[in-house]
Amino acid sequence: MQYSERLEEFKKSVNNKFNVYNSLFLNLPYRNIENVGMLIPLLLHQCQKGLQSGKNPQQILESFFQNYAEIGSEQDRIDFMFRIIQYVERQVVLYDSVEDAAFPKLHEYSESLSIKDYFQLVHKNKSWGLVSKKLSTFSARIVLTAHPTQFYTPAVLDIIADLRSLILEDKIDEIDVTLQQLGLTSLINAKKPTPFDEAKNIIYILRNVYYDAVGDLYAYIKENIRDNQFENHNIMKLGFWPGGDRDGNPFVTAEITKDVADELRVNLMKCYYNDVKRLQQKLTFKDLQTHLNRLRNNLYIAMFDTKRHIGYDDIIDPLLTIQSLLITKYHGLYLKNLEHLIDKVKIFKTHFATLDIRQDHGMHTRVIETVLRQNGKIKDGLGELKESELIDILLHYQINLKEEDFEDDIVKDTIKNISQLKGIQQKNGQEGCNRYIISNSEDVFSVLFVYSLFRWCGWEADQITFDIVPLFETMKGMDTSEDTMQALFDLPEYRRHMEQRENKQTIMLGFSDGTKDGGYVKANWSIFKTKEKLSKICKKNQIMAIFFDGRGGPPARGGGKTHRFYAAQTKEIANHEIQLTIQGQTITSTYGTKEQFMHNSEQLLTAGLSNNLFGKENVISKESRQLMEDLSDLSFAKYDALKHHNKFMPYLENMSTLKYYNKANIGSRPGKRGNKSKLELSDLRAISFVGSWSQLKQNVPGYFGIGTAIKTLKDEGRLGDLKKLFKEVPLFRALMHNSMMSLSKCYFELTSYMKVDKEYGDFWKILHEEFLLSKKMLLLISGYDMLMENEAISRESIKIRENIVLPLLVIQQYALQRIGQKSEHTELYEKIVTRSLYGNINASRNSA
Repeated sequence: MQYSERLEEFKKSVNNKFNVYNSLFLNLPYRNIENVGMLIPLLLHQCQKGLQSGKNPQQILESFFQNYAEIGSEQDRIDFMFRIIQYVERQVVLYDSVEDAAFPKLHEYSESLSIKDYFQLVHKNKSWGLVSKKLSTFSARIVLTAHPTQFYTPAVLDIIADLRSLILEDKIDEIDVTLQQLGLTSLINAKKPTPFDEAKNIIYILRNVYYDAVGDLYAYIKENIRDNQFENHNIMKLGFWPGGDRDGNPFVTAEITKDVADELRVNLMKCYYNDVKRLQQKLTFKDLQTHLNRLRNNLYIAMFDTKRHIGYDDIIDPLLTIQSLLITKYHGLYLKNLEHLIDKVKIFKTHFATLDIRQDHGMHTRVIETVLRQNGKIKDGLGELKESELIDILLHYQINLKEEDFEDDIVKDTIKNISQLKGIQQKNGQEGCNRYIISNSEDVFSVLFVYSLFRWCGWEADQITFDIVPLFETMKGMDTSEDTMQALFDLPEYRRHMEQRENKQTIMLGFSDGTKDGGYVKANWSIFKTKEKLSKICKKNQIMAIFFDGRGGPPARGGGKTHRFYAAQTKEIANHEIQLTIQGQTITSTYGTKEQFMHNSEQLLTAGLSNNLFGKENVISKESRQLMEDLSDLSFAKYDALKHHNKFMPYLENMSTLKYYNKANIGSRPGKRGNKSKLELSDLRAISFVGSWSQLKQNVPGYFGIGTAIKTLKDEGRLGDLKKLFKEVPLFRALMHNSMMSLSKCYFELTSYMKVDKEYGDFWKILHEEFLLSKKMLLLISGYDMLMENEAISRESIKIRENIVLPLLVIQQYALQRIGQKSEHTELYEKIVTRSLYGNINASRNSA
């Protein structure tokens, strides 16, 4: 019943409303654009009809220009296409606003488990004591990243927020005016954003959404848990990568890191100041004024002067004094309001979000090599030392590093950054910056290099107040992770460091490079098995394992429906905390409003808690594990063969939008690692890799190899086992559902003209055949009649979004065709391709 009601509500609150408000776009105030509003539906129809009948984008558009738009000259056609792109970009913004506005209503019919539902389940099972105990220690950490797919400016986010509010109230005249404002507001950056710009954009969301949302979520849990002593202010933590993540981004410097830490703190002080100001309007009692005025003045100074910071005790102590006076002298009037602020201060302290530092192991290798060369320990490279000799140097040899003693910029900045982290902790508190993540970790040196750099940059070994977090993201890294961690735990010096960190070891797994490296099933199955192995090794060494997952984007980058992933974990996987990255457009599409943030945060908490307390325990039998192993190996073999096809990289370079990602002013980070002239897959950032497949509407990393793997096992007579696996093993079902989402967003008709291309035709056919086979096989083992059969809302949303951007995609492909034909307007066509990236990225919401 709920299912059909929710679908009906979607049609009413999303589909119908979008159609009504979309008509207002007819009057958007562009110059020379009077007829575009009327022509867009016609263009969409011609694109759909043309692609279905086998026409290529060039044939479709040239027919449209000649027969419908009556545009003759190539320059006029180019101008028209630019205007279409502008129109479509704003249609996407409108659709986002309509869908976001409908979220609370649609949520009423949701079957997902909220905190409220969870507490009802607890009441029914009479297990409040058990739940209270678990909730008092459990936590979820959402880490916001700055990948170059989150590029709406605060001005545009404000317009979206306004539209959302107006749509809820059906204020059509004001919506009309706001749409006109949208039409005149630039949606793209005039120049590439700096890492500091990216950080400020995400901090805007922290301040305007998450500050209240986290506080309200905590208040709701506290009020309903039936435990007067409940005080777990870490139940929902926020992490932050912009300005701290320098992996592959040379523009993130020590100075940027310091400035972002200041920006986080200053914006939090603004939130506190506004709350105290509002509170003072209620707490008008004489004995409270001195404390309120002093606190307000101190916050005001700290809001504008980064050199004048205010400590946690200087904020919480006056509030606790006011609380005591309010109870003893003023009948506890407005006590709830005050305690809500006290809880927020205990949650956010002086840091707002924990700023993580991340760097690639290769860069640390370069730094260590330079340092040891300069100190006479090696002549050329680290290979001159035995492993035991190098470990001894890293753990015991003392060096006093100064940035001015080196010429290499990476070496200088690494030393400067690690040396300044104490200062950041002094201002923002230890929680403000206390994790150092090493990407591409594959051995003990990934951790020991960082440990030694801390020692050599002024930190005493017994006072390193940082978690050193290896990120095992390649197949090799995951395969060797068990040995790596045991080798670390066997070192007395590292064990002492663990003791200082409360015997907790955070380990990051997978991330997008795992999928790029191993394919979708192999990467996810490897992550799952690695978690089980590492949980066991940590438990054996009396260490609490905390897993940090690179998720929150599309399936092709390790993401997908997050709560499914956590609900599918087995008891063998340590489940003390849930930690995950939220990246790209997922920041605004999944956690962008207060309602969305609270709903999806509740999903994380209930998924994690349910594994501990309720429901059928997830057990994967030996037979099921072997089947998963076979599927993993077969799908990887197919994907790996594709990766090594001699047309794989040339196809991406010449037939996709890959090289245009770097030209778009989307993010500060380069599209590939290093400066090699020849593009190699290992150097390619997963964002541009996955994004390019998404723009082609082929989404290869999200499913490729699955069809072949299932068919091979089916031909061996194991179809019944596969159907049973889908029905009984939540992990497998979650992975297959995510692949169905990737397949649902494919539209090979867009590029079907490539099948006759002399150079790339055969390669395109390989992709298309695996797409068809994967779709057929997934329907076969699931018993579904269509992809995403039980997810009608998501399916309908994808359909509407894909229709909105189809004209834009046809224009993009047309421009690529004209570039390939060496048009005299090649430069303008390249601009069209670059500009067309934005609308499609936003419409997909989790495409990169």
